[in-house]
Amino acid sequence: MSNTSKRRRPLVADKRYSKPAAKPKPSKKAPQKRRKPKRPVRGGIIGFFLTIFRWIFRLIWNVIWRSSAVVLLILLLSVGYVFTTLPNLSELLDGRARGSVTLLDREGDVFAWRGDQFGGAVRADTVSPHLRNAVVATEDKRFYRHLGISPRGVASAVRINLSEGRGPLSGHGGSTITQQVAKLLCLGKPYDANEWKSEGDYVRDCRRSSLSRKAQEAIFALAMEAKYSKDDILSIYLNRAYMGGGAYGAEAASNRYFGKSASRLSIPEGAMLAGLLTAPSTLSPTQNLERSQNRAATVVRMMREQGYVSPEEEAIAQANPAVLSKAAKQQVGGYYADWVMSSGPEFFTRNTTEDVIIRTTLDQRLQKAAEEGLQWVFDNKVSAGSKAQAAIVVMDADGAVRAMVGGRATKVTGAFNRATQAMRQTGSAFKPFVYATALDLGYSPLDMINDAAYCLNIPGSGEWCPNNYTKKFEGPVTMTRALEASLNIPAVKISESVGRDLVRRVASDFGIKSVLADGPALALGASESTLLEMTGAYAGILNGGSAVTPFGLLELSLLGDDEPLMGTGGGIEERVIQESSARQLIWMMEKVVRQGTGKRAQFGGREIAGKTGTTQGAKDAWFIGFTGDYVAGVWMGYDDNTKLKGVTGGGLPADIWRETMQRVHEGVPIKPLPMQEPKQPQQVAQPTEVVPDSNANNRNIIENLLFNLLGGNDR
Repeated sequence: MSNTSKRRRPLVADKRYSKPAAKPKPSKKAPQKRRKPKRPVRGGIIGFFLTIFRWIFRLIWNVIWRSSAVVLLILLLSVGYVFTTLPNLSELLDGRARGSVTLLDREGDVFAWRGDQFGGAVRADTVSPHLRNAVVATEDKRFYRHLGISPRGVASAVRINLSEGRGPLSGHGGSTITQQVAKLLCLGKPYDANEWKSEGDYVRDCRRSSLSRKAQEAIFALAMEAKYSKDDILSIYLNRAYMGGGAYGAEAASNRYFGKSASRLSIPEGAMLAGLLTAPSTLSPTQNLERSQNRAATVVRMMREQGYVSPEEEAIAQANPAVLSKAAKQQVGGYYADWVMSSGPEFFTRNTTEDVIIRTTLDQRLQKAAEEGLQWVFDNKVSAGSKAQAAIVVMDADGAVRAMVGGRATKVTGAFNRATQAMRQTGSAFKPFVYATALDLGYSPLDMINDAAYCLNIPGSGEWCPNNYTKKFEGPVTMTRALEASLNIPAVKISESVGRDLVRRVASDFGIKSVLADGPALALGASESTLLEMTGAYAGILNGGSAVTPFGLLELSLLGDDEPLMGTGGGIEERVIQESSARQLIWMMEKVVRQGTGKRAQFGGREIAGKTGTTQGAKDAWFIGFTGDYVAGVWMGYDDNTKLKGVTGGGLPADIWRETMQRVHEGVPIKPLPMQEPKQPQQVAQPTEVVPDSNANNRNIIENLLFNLLGGNDR
């Protein structure tokens, strides 16, 4: 039997899910941080060296970042200091130490420049965009994106220099436009005459390259970037950069080469100016236009590559390169400009600190005529390779010089000017002053002189017997015939008759300023003079007997001023001989060209008066003459006094004179000479065969003075 007293468990299913366990209450103790497991320390030699390496690395790292912080602080302080020293923008635009001289011809057109040209301040936003873009494209294509220095540009320049076998800082500099401006400003250091021997030394010092100099440039560039805007910096560059031909800045260069403002430049013109920045003297279009055009073509291509011009604009620019203006083609004015500069006050010409405008008497048409006439004769009548030189002066009867050629090389500046600087014996070109003296004393062009053997006893020298060029004698001849044939003996006899002192005075009063010979050879042109003086003296004959001072300067004024500071320093001066005497002398000199030694000077049926001259030993040959409009003088010879072979004044010099004056008179109406046919002779010169004593000379001088005081009536 079962045990009924035991209870049975209830017949229910076990609980499928139990109650979730209660979460444990957080402990009040802070949880312990898990420690990073320590790296196993290597033992032995490897561990030792690893420890040393880590220690050195930490030391170097600490030194580097601390040093960098110090360098950065020094850099910031340096930049800040330079920043405080930088002046206002307007003070940096014109950086010239000298002023400029602009020379205008008689019509007011520019024909030459001297000194440091500066056309006026321009701004980057006022110049032609083509010029601005060309400069950025060639000089610093990342100009608007960097802070004044370009490490990438420097690294590239160093790589190129090393690959070309130069030093790392020689050749390509990798400088940004900002750094180039720093150089142009010479890092803010002005020129000091006590520190540098010349401005050239100062400029070379400013342009030198070295690591320390590059560092200073970088600091200066960063300071400028902080002080000025990008357009301000570019403006300084466009105003200070040298662009060849004496032009500083875009405005001066634009006027110098193209005769227009920098705001009106075309793509080819802007590219040409930008191309000059790398080598302004070598690439100057006035030196080699083709080379400058080739450089400009490269600049245009770079502009297209950087998106400044379209392919179509590039094609048009390449097909139509920039050309020079008329004034630029005249180079720098040559001998004429040099002479005008030397004739003006030094503080307004050679050493001016102002911008000066000089209006001159130059006629560019006549200047071209003189240059072409000279060139034609040397090309067609002078043997190839000849070293002979020639000079030409063309002027009005009042001494206004219209053209001047001082040598065969006409496109020069600063060269030896044979028209104004060469003192040469005048030869028979001096004889008109002998006859002028006689005519003013009452001699007639028809008076007879005996052309026969003639000797003089010269105290201290012995006997002197002049001879004619032909070695022949003509016997009794008129004064006119004697001058026409350039006979020597009659000229000496007349000089001795009227008195050498009086001849010297007349020649000197006409403008021959050099010391004239004391002996009887005075009459044959033994004295020296310049072509300019001689031509000016002949102008005195043409104007009726009054002296002239040759001049080229009409007015001198400062740029921007309406009133000139000074006027001309020349022109007609005091009367030397009577007008009737001058007119008779012109009548005599006309016969020289019509039928005498100067026949080769004839042209165009015009009345021409003149005189030939050939010195002893044929070292100098002259022809000086005039029409009713112009006076022109020609000299020919060698600089080293070599003898001319087969050349006399009536030969090649007369040819040069004719070729010049033919061109000068193109389109000019024929004007008769102011000459006077002489009366019948009143006396015959009867010179003695001995030297007149000093009392005779003094009597002649007194006689001439009384003659002029009494009204100059013919005797």
